[in-house]
Amino acid sequence: MRSASLQYANALADIALEQGAAEPAAKQLSAFGAVYAESAELRTFLASPAVTIEVKHAVIEKIIARMGASKILRNFLFVIADHRRTPLIPEIIATFQQVIRQRQGVAEAEISSAVELSAAQKKELAATLARLTGKKIETKYSLDPALLGGAVVRIGDTIYDGSLRSRLNEMRAQLAAE
Repeated sequence: MRSASLQYANALADIALEQGAAEPAAKQLSAFGAVYAESAELRTFLASPAVTIEVKHAVIEKIIARMGASKILRNFLFVIADHRRTPLIPEIIATFQQVIRQRQGVAEAEISSAVELSAAQKKELAATLARLTGKKIETKYSLDPALLGGAVVRIGDTIYDGSLRSRLNEMRAQLAAE
């Protein structure tokens, strides 16, 4: 089903970017996702084949009106309901956010370090990663004392390992090979 959520996310991204409404669409979709996640009744109602499309549309319309969300989101949710894909809403939201970031040239970097980095170190690391990837970098930092020193950076499927543990393991392997 991952491909289905990707198709819907790409379709919404196409429309939102074309109309210059990517940020509002992302916020509104996340807000709807929160309502959807909180209400088991809503999830059951939207997934039920016994409920007519017209009734589902009416409920979606009311929720969207209360939220003050755009017609883009309303129409998108109508399509999701029409195709009986409402159980995919959480996955579609996550995929949409990834697609928007990717199309806007933003990459998320997860950085683990042995010690807390200073503001200057964080700024320098983000600038280096931006040069390396050619993208705007959004960073998430965490501490991992097991690294001993240095840092490990994950951007998508790519890992940059500059940890002391990694270097020691490399040296151990080289010494063992000699």
